Amino acid sequence: MKGKTILSASLEDYIEAIYHIIEEKLVARSKEIAASLQVSRASVTEALRALSKKGLINYSPYEAITLTEEGKKAAEDVIFRHEALKRFFIEVLSIDASIAEEGACRIEHAAPPEIISRMIDFTKFMQVCPRGGEDMIKGFAEFCKRGKQSNNCNDCVASCQEPPATD
Repeated sequence: MKGKTILSASLEDYIEAIYHIIEEKLVARSKEIAASLQVSRASVTEALRALSKKGLINYSPYEAITLTEEGKKAAEDVIFRHEALKRFFIEVLSIDASIAEEGACRIEHAAPPEIISRMIDFTKFMQVCPRGGEDMIKGFAEFCKRGKQSNNCNDCVASCQEPPATD
């Protein structure tokens, strides 16, 4: 693979659906893809031809569909972005799981890898930083639920200003 294959949002949805179906059933069929994405069989056929032309799937009409190595990498990239966004929305932003899923589906196609990578790094940092940590993430979740800080902000800020313990 010379470079990352550029896919439209729609084709990313198809490759992701194909990947999940193959995980479950070892091969995918157009009717399963159509059902998974709630699209017509004609739309599936058009997408399969495009993915095949890009070398991402093995496809012949009326035959089972499999991913090429390049197709598997492309699908795993889409799934990684989707899951990273969803986790960030749920764990850091305290968003309801169903809304996080919907948001991840929409944003996974548009967010540059650098943004997703930075979101993952931010989450890791917040979990281990003595000035942030799980307490801050939980505090933000509580703030989102209540619309206000539950603890005395001055005490919270004072504890954040204490120098972290050295190892």
